[in-house]
Amino acid sequence: MGIHLAPPARLGSIEGRTPTIATLCSHSSLQIFHGARREGFPTLGITAGDPPKFYDAFPLGRPDRFLSVPKVSELPSSAATLREEGAILIPHGSFVEYLGPERFVALDVPVFGNRAVIGWESDRRKERDWLESAGVLMPLRFEEFRDIDRPVIIKYYGAKGGKGFFLAKNRADTEAFHPTGPYVIQEYVLGTRYYVHFFYSPLSDRGYRVGSGSLELLGMDRRDEANIDELYKLGSQEELQRAGIRPTFVVTGNVPVMLRESLLPQIFDVGARIVERSIELFGGMVGPFCVEGIMTEDLQFKVFEISTRIVAGTNLFISGSPYSEMIEPGLSTGRRIAQEIRRATEEHRLAEVLS
Repeated sequence: MGIHLAPPARLGSIEGRTPTIATLCSHSSLQIFHGARREGFPTLGITAGDPPKFYDAFPLGRPDRFLSVPKVSELPSSAATLREEGAILIPHGSFVEYLGPERFVALDVPVFGNRAVIGWESDRRKERDWLESAGVLMPLRFEEFRDIDRPVIIKYYGAKGGKGFFLAKNRADTEAFHPTGPYVIQEYVLGTRYYVHFFYSPLSDRGYRVGSGSLELLGMDRRDEANIDELYKLGSQEELQRAGIRPTFVVTGNVPVMLRESLLPQIFDVGARIVERSIELFGGMVGPFCVEGIMTEDLQFKVFEISTRIVAGTNLFISGSPYSEMIEPGLSTGRRIAQEIRRATEEHRLAEVLS
């Protein structure tokens, strides 16, 4: 049975017409617009101020039209315009972060996916409850600084591209942490970081079955993170701090990854558990999501986070990844989103993929 998300009234703006694929001009928008164009959809780019000039350099990824607002936070005042355009909004990390989770959830415009998931992702404690109850391995969490007995990483809530993460090798190091918002303290697990790009389709009746739909693996990446990736060249943290440098985790780029094939069953099991539990908790996820974890030397995948939308690492694979190539040649996550919307439109099942 499908997951019914969108109330009928919210679908009124796109019934009987070809929807317009719209998103904020940032993050993975080039890929989203490119994929929508390949599937025959008109596109709309949302900008704060004038449209960025660099879109002119990429004609196949440039939106057909732009909607400019003074600030992203003022987008709700343009909801009527978006409905008149027949827009379906595609969430991504920058879109949700700049608009704010609460405003995004309240926006009276059709959104691809289940917007209820944003509340679970943006609150790191709720996110952990979800993942732990799904039965996936996770790093230890410390409730109090006095309990710390190993290296930890401290993370703020929300999607901030790694900004503000704080690494400490022991409890004494955390004295230099001065919080500016809600945070969690998590064990720093040694291993290899992998970011796994999944897509869950409630419409599909083939492939790797999960719930009433199918789970697809579209790609995988690692991330270059500002000066933290240079630690092995520059020396220990103590030496860096004496030089006035504190390691940061700000993401500056992405690197493609292929996992050992023998580890794929474990990765799919993790993804399936997370999807199944999401259905039980809040009606399920729809579309792209990224399971972010560390593969230890014991070959155990410990999940430290989930991004419940398209992630920037998928930009590596606009022409398809080694994984998606075995599903359909040239399949990007942006195009896969458009395909799901097209199928839902043709089968009159938009309520199962929009909210």
